Amino acid sequence: MTGRVLTLAAGTAILLVAVGVLLLTAGGERGSDADGLRLDPDDAALVADGERIYRDACASCHGVALEGQPDWQQRRADGRLPAPPHDPSGHTWHHPDDVLFALTKYGPAALVNDPAYLSDMPGFAEVLSDRDILAVLSYIKSTWPPEIRARHNALNARAAGG
Repeated sequence: MTGRVLTLAAGTAILLVAVGVLLLTAGGERGSDADGLRLDPDDAALVADGERIYRDACASCHGVALEGQPDWQQRRADGRLPAPPHDPSGHTWHHPDDVLFALTKYGPAALVNDPAYLSDMPGFAEVLSDRDILAVLSYIKSTWPPEIRARHNALNARAAGG
């Protein structure tokens, strides 16, 4: 039963983040930079930059091999979830590009408009440029196998209304 409650809580958190992203991107001032955004895992220069930036800014929490932290789906005693993996075993590829961009740029607390939201994930708006964020996310996507990339592309098409 506990696992089911935690899964429900995690699902609720993801839903809140998605709603926040929709509010931001539906004409909100901060969402305009993500309009039409698409990751480009086939751009070798962008991916190389993204790998370097990922190692400097993300790997300390999400792992050098994108493996995330142990027990990433179980809340810790402080109520926070450990950093999830960005490899195919995680949920990164379950979110469209604009959601991934907004989560990285603003952090989950800003997206749900609740500064008390418990998350170790900061927003990187003051640290990384939009291109840097796009590069990191493109690097992450470049590591996914073709079938996961295809599913993520289909998700993006559905999110764009296509």
